Amino acid sequence: MKLLTVAEMALRELSRRRGVLLLLLALPLVCYLARRDHLGQSIRFLLLGLAWAVSTSALFASGTSRRIEPRLRLSGYRSHHLYLGRLVAMWVLGLAVAAPFFALVALDRGGEVRLGALAAAMVLAVTVAAPFGLLIGAAVPRELEGTLILLVTISLQMMIDPADSITRVTPFWSSREIGTYAVDHTGSEYLTRGLLHGVLFTVLATALVAVLSTIRLRSRPHLRYAQR
Repeated sequence: MKLLTVAEMALRELSRRRGVLLLLLALPLVCYLARRDHLGQSIRFLLLGLAWAVSTSALFASGTSRRIEPRLRLSGYRSHHLYLGRLVAMWVLGLAVAAPFFALVALDRGGEVRLGALAAAMVLAVTVAAPFGLLIGAAVPRELEGTLILLVTISLQMMIDPADSITRVTPFWSSREIGTYAVDHTGSEYLTRGLLHGVLFTVLATALVAVLSTIRLRSRPHLRYAQR
């Protein structure tokens, strides 16, 4: 129950920023329409736009929640209630943002794309982006630096050669693999690799968020020990 309360608080905080919500919808749409004449690129850019939107939202949610976390801790909330609650909120938000874009692609290019795989790619993009954004927010206290890290990550994901082995360590490689399976109708190994990579990265990022959040919430920087 406490976890859901934290999730509701995070969603309510984001709902007050209507401009942010509009940008969340605008960014993936622009990514898709900008390359609509190239099916493969439009789908891949749409997935990266969705990942950017969700991870940025998670980064800002991590920053805005810090001022109320001490009061929640005093009210009996544990560390895992706080970071898992925000994670659930970002997943809910991400799926809500992804749904209209799935419908758009299904209506626009449904006959050319494996829609089941596309849905899996979108869900995985959201699943990975939420803990990744929270991880950056936990590791980097300032939102500007965190946003720049996200920008570099997404830019690298767009520009790097897909055949390069370094792509496997990028956070959204899973969506790219499943997107290739959905668009190019490749073998099922693309789907399997993508699912495995996405699940492993989500677990790893969530574990790191748990560690960093627990350490930060247990520290008491405002306390000073009296000198004897």
